Amino acid sequence: MATQLSVNLNAVAMLRNRRDLPWPSVVDLGRIALASGAHGLTVHPRPDQRHTRFSDLPELRALIDDEFPKAEFNIEGYPNSQFLDLVEENAPEQVTLVPDDPSQPTSDHGWNFVEHAEFLTPIVKRLKASGMRVSLFADPDPAGLDAARATGADRVELYTGPYGASHQDSGQAAKELERLAKTAEAAIALGLDVNAGHDLTVANLKPLVGRIPAIAEVSIGHGLTADALEYGMAETVRRFLRSCKG
Repeated sequence: MATQLSVNLNAVAMLRNRRDLPWPSVVDLGRIALASGAHGLTVHPRPDQRHTRFSDLPELRALIDDEFPKAEFNIEGYPNSQFLDLVEENAPEQVTLVPDDPSQPTSDHGWNFVEHAEFLTPIVKRLKASGMRVSLFADPDPAGLDAARATGADRVELYTGPYGASHQDSGQAAKELERLAKTAEAAIALGLDVNAGHDLTVANLKPLVGRIPAIAEVSIGHGLTADALEYGMAETVRRFLRSCKG
Protein backbone atom coordinates (compact mmCIF):
# COMPACT_ATOMS: atom_id res chain seq x y z
CA MET A 1 0.00 0.00 0.00
CA ALA A 2 1.29 3.47 -0.86
CA THR A 3 2.47 5.75 1.90
CA GLN A 4 -0.39 7.96 3.03
CA LEU A 5 -0.26 11.75 3.02
CA SER A 6 -1.39 13.94 5.90
CA VAL A 7 -1.41 17.64 5.02
CA ASN A 8 -0.10 19.84 7.82
CA LEU A 9 -2.08 23.09 7.92
CA ASN A 10 0.15 25.08 10.27
CA ALA A 11 1.69 27.24 7.53
CA VAL A 12 -1.77 28.04 6.17
CA ALA A 13 -2.87 29.07 9.66
CA MET A 14 0.25 31.20 10.15
CA LEU A 15 -0.47 33.09 6.92
CA ARG A 16 -4.07 33.67 8.05
CA ASN A 17 -2.90 34.97 11.41
CA ARG A 18 -0.91 37.81 9.81
CA ARG A 19 -4.20 39.73 9.60
CA ASP A 20 -7.34 39.80 11.72
CA LEU A 21 -9.22 38.19 8.84
CA PRO A 22 -10.62 34.70 8.23
CA TRP A 23 -8.58 33.96 5.11
CA PRO A 24 -6.86 31.91 3.95
CA SER A 25 -9.35 29.53 5.52
CA VAL A 26 -7.73 26.56 7.24
CA VAL A 27 -10.95 24.57 6.89
CA ASP A 28 -11.45 25.41 3.22
CA LEU A 29 -7.88 24.48 2.28
CA GLY A 30 -8.16 21.34 4.37
CA ARG A 31 -11.29 20.47 2.41
CA ILE A 32 -9.47 20.95 -0.90
CA ALA A 33 -6.57 18.78 0.31
CA LEU A 34 -8.88 15.94 1.34
CA ALA A 35 -10.99 16.19 -1.81
CA SER A 36 -7.76 15.92 -3.82
CA GLY A 37 -6.82 12.63 -2.20
CA ALA A 38 -4.94 13.44 1.01
CA HIS A 39 -5.47 10.77 3.64
CA GLY A 40 -5.69 13.20 6.53
CA LEU A 41 -4.94 16.57 8.10
CA THR A 42 -2.30 17.46 10.70
CA VAL A 43 -2.12 20.43 13.05
CA HIS A 44 0.27 21.46 15.82
CA PRO A 45 -1.61 23.81 18.18
CA ARG A 46 1.19 25.50 20.12
CA PRO A 47 0.42 27.22 23.43
CA ASP A 48 0.79 30.72 21.92
CA GLN A 49 -1.53 29.79 19.01
CA ARG A 50 0.86 31.47 16.58
CA HIS A 51 -0.46 29.32 13.75
CA THR A 52 -3.13 26.71 14.44
CA ARG A 53 -5.61 28.11 16.94
CA PHE A 54 -7.44 26.02 19.49
CA SER A 55 -10.68 27.12 17.81
CA ASP A 56 -9.52 25.49 14.54
CA LEU A 57 -9.61 22.02 16.05
CA PRO A 58 -13.38 21.46 16.39
CA GLU A 59 -13.92 22.95 12.92
CA LEU A 60 -11.42 20.53 11.36
CA ARG A 61 -12.87 17.64 13.35
CA ALA A 62 -16.32 18.52 12.00
CA LEU A 63 -14.97 18.80 8.44
CA ILE A 64 -13.64 15.27 8.59
CA ASP A 65 -16.66 13.82 10.36
CA ASP A 66 -19.21 15.47 8.11
CA GLU A 67 -17.53 15.34 4.70
CA PHE A 68 -14.57 12.93 4.77
CA PRO A 69 -15.38 10.20 7.32
CA LYS A 70 -12.59 7.93 6.05
CA ALA A 71 -9.92 10.61 6.58
CA GLU A 72 -7.82 10.98 9.71
CA PHE A 73 -7.11 13.89 12.01
CA ASN A 74 -3.59 14.02 13.49
CA ILE A 75 -2.85 16.46 16.31
CA GLU A 76 0.76 16.87 17.31
CA GLY A 77 2.34 18.67 20.22
CA TYR A 78 4.08 18.57 23.55
CA PRO A 79 1.92 16.62 26.00
CA ASN A 80 1.27 19.13 28.77
CA SER A 81 -2.11 19.19 30.50
CA GLN A 82 -3.53 21.79 28.11
CA PHE A 83 -2.56 19.75 25.06
CA LEU A 84 -3.97 16.54 26.50
CA ASP A 85 -7.27 18.29 27.22
CA LEU A 86 -7.36 19.59 23.63
CA VAL A 87 -6.85 16.19 22.06
CA GLU A 88 -9.41 14.56 24.31
CA GLU A 89 -11.94 17.24 23.39
CA ASN A 90 -11.31 16.81 19.64
CA ALA A 91 -10.69 13.05 19.44
CA PRO A 92 -8.11 12.77 16.64
CA GLU A 93 -7.45 9.39 15.14
CA GLN A 94 -3.74 9.93 15.83
CA VAL A 95 -1.77 11.96 18.35
CA THR A 96 1.90 12.66 17.66
CA LEU A 97 3.86 13.57 20.77
CA VAL A 98 6.86 15.85 20.26
CA PRO A 99 9.44 17.06 22.82
CA ASP A 100 9.15 20.74 21.87
CA ASP A 101 9.85 23.68 24.09
CA PRO A 102 6.97 26.17 23.59
CA SER A 103 9.42 28.78 22.28
CA GLN A 104 10.74 26.60 19.44
CA PRO A 105 9.84 27.82 15.94
CA THR A 106 9.40 24.22 14.77
CA SER A 107 10.06 20.66 15.90
CA ASP A 108 13.77 19.98 15.53
CA HIS A 109 14.57 16.80 17.49
CA GLY A 110 13.03 13.60 18.71
CA TRP A 111 12.51 12.23 22.21
CA ASN A 112 15.22 10.71 24.34
CA PHE A 113 13.12 7.61 24.88
CA VAL A 114 15.20 6.14 27.69
CA GLU A 115 15.23 9.40 29.64
CA HIS A 116 11.54 10.19 29.06
CA ALA A 117 10.01 6.71 29.21
CA GLU A 118 8.60 7.23 32.69
CA PHE A 119 7.01 10.52 31.58
CA LEU A 120 5.61 9.19 28.31
CA THR A 121 4.22 5.81 29.40
CA PRO A 122 1.17 7.02 31.38
CA ILE A 123 0.41 9.62 28.72
CA VAL A 124 0.44 7.01 25.97
CA LYS A 125 -1.80 4.79 28.09
CA ARG A 126 -4.25 7.66 28.67
CA LEU A 127 -4.50 8.53 24.98
CA LYS A 128 -4.85 4.94 23.84
CA ALA A 129 -7.60 4.39 26.40
CA SER A 130 -9.52 7.09 24.53
CA GLY A 131 -9.09 5.20 21.25
CA MET A 132 -6.31 7.28 19.73
CA ARG A 133 -3.27 5.92 17.91
CA VAL A 134 -0.08 7.32 19.44
CA SER A 135 3.06 8.22 17.50
CA LEU A 136 6.29 9.48 19.08
CA PHE A 137 8.66 11.87 17.33
CA ALA A 138 12.02 10.15 16.87
CA ASP A 139 15.49 11.11 15.71
CA PRO A 140 16.99 9.01 12.88
CA ASP A 141 18.81 6.78 15.34
CA PRO A 142 17.86 3.21 16.32
CA ALA A 143 19.14 3.72 19.89
CA GLY A 144 16.33 3.77 22.40
CA LEU A 145 13.59 2.49 20.14
CA ASP A 146 13.03 -0.45 22.47
CA ALA A 147 12.20 2.10 25.17
CA ALA A 148 9.80 3.81 22.77
CA ARG A 149 8.05 0.50 22.18
CA ALA A 150 7.85 -0.13 25.92
CA THR A 151 5.79 3.04 26.39
CA GLY A 152 2.95 1.34 24.51
CA ALA A 153 3.14 3.69 21.52
CA ASP A 154 1.90 2.43 18.15
CA ARG A 155 4.27 4.34 15.89
CA VAL A 156 7.31 6.56 15.71
CA GLU A 157 7.54 9.53 13.38
CA LEU A 158 11.03 9.84 11.96
CA TYR A 159 12.40 13.38 12.06
CA THR A 160 13.51 13.99 8.48
CA GLY A 161 14.90 17.49 9.04
CA PRO A 162 18.58 16.61 8.44
CA TYR A 163 17.58 14.76 5.26
CA GLY A 164 15.58 17.73 4.03
CA ALA A 165 18.39 20.14 4.91
CA SER A 166 20.80 18.30 2.60
CA HIS A 167 18.86 19.22 -0.53
CA GLN A 168 21.95 20.74 -2.15
CA ASP A 169 24.32 17.91 -1.19
CA SER A 170 23.42 14.58 -2.77
CA GLY A 171 26.12 12.71 -0.88
CA GLN A 172 24.92 13.94 2.49
CA ALA A 173 21.32 13.27 1.48
CA ALA A 174 22.24 9.66 0.74
CA LYS A 175 23.87 9.31 4.16
CA GLU A 176 20.84 10.80 5.91
CA LEU A 177 18.54 8.53 3.95
CA GLU A 178 20.46 5.48 5.14
CA ARG A 179 20.22 6.68 8.75
CA LEU A 180 16.46 6.96 8.34
CA ALA A 181 16.26 3.54 6.71
CA LYS A 182 18.21 1.82 9.50
CA THR A 183 16.01 3.49 12.11
CA ALA A 184 12.85 2.48 10.28
CA GLU A 185 14.05 -1.12 10.00
CA ALA A 186 14.82 -1.24 13.72
CA ALA A 187 11.44 0.23 14.61
CA ILE A 188 9.56 -2.22 12.41
CA ALA A 189 11.53 -5.13 13.88
CA LEU A 190 10.28 -4.04 17.31
CA GLY A 191 6.68 -3.98 16.13
CA LEU A 192 6.37 -0.21 15.68
CA ASP A 193 4.85 1.31 12.58
CA VAL A 194 6.72 4.24 11.04
CA ASN A 195 5.66 7.73 10.01
CA ALA A 196 7.95 10.48 8.76
CA GLY A 197 7.94 14.24 8.53
CA HIS A 198 9.81 17.54 8.41
CA ASP A 199 11.14 19.45 5.39
CA LEU A 200 9.85 16.90 2.91
CA THR A 201 9.30 17.99 -0.68
CA VAL A 202 8.11 16.41 -3.91
CA ALA A 203 11.77 15.92 -4.86
CA ASN A 204 13.03 14.25 -1.68
CA LEU A 205 9.86 12.36 -0.79
CA LYS A 206 10.09 9.98 -3.72
CA PRO A 207 13.56 8.57 -2.84
CA LEU A 208 12.57 8.42 0.84
CA VAL A 209 9.54 6.26 0.14
CA GLY A 210 11.45 4.30 -2.45
CA ARG A 211 14.10 3.42 0.13
CA ILE A 212 11.61 2.90 2.99
CA PRO A 213 8.38 1.68 1.37
CA ALA A 214 7.04 0.62 4.79
CA ILE A 215 6.49 4.25 5.85
CA ALA A 216 2.83 4.35 6.78
CA GLU A 217 2.32 8.12 6.63
CA VAL A 218 4.12 11.35 5.90
CA SER A 219 3.03 14.64 7.42
CA ILE A 220 4.00 17.59 5.24
CA GLY A 221 3.28 21.27 5.76
CA HIS A 222 5.89 23.89 4.86
CA GLY A 223 7.05 22.48 1.52
CA LEU A 224 3.53 21.54 0.52
CA THR A 225 2.16 24.99 1.36
CA ALA A 226 5.01 26.65 -0.53
CA ASP A 227 4.18 24.56 -3.61
CA ALA A 228 0.49 25.36 -3.22
CA LEU A 229 1.30 29.05 -3.76
CA GLU A 230 2.62 28.07 -7.19
CA TYR A 231 0.45 25.13 -8.24
CA GLY A 232 -2.67 25.50 -6.09
CA MET A 233 -3.57 23.18 -3.22
CA ALA A 234 -5.37 20.55 -5.29
CA GLU A 235 -2.58 20.03 -7.82
CA THR A 236 0.06 20.20 -5.09
CA VAL A 237 -1.61 17.39 -3.16
CA ARG A 238 -1.74 15.31 -6.34
CA ARG A 239 1.97 15.94 -6.96
CA PHE A 240 2.86 14.82 -3.43
CA LEU A 241 0.63 11.77 -3.73
CA ARG A 242 2.53 10.72 -6.83
CA SER A 243 5.79 10.99 -4.88
CA CYS A 244 4.24 8.91 -2.08
CA LYS A 245 4.25 5.95 -4.46
CA GLY A 246 8.06 5.90 -4.41
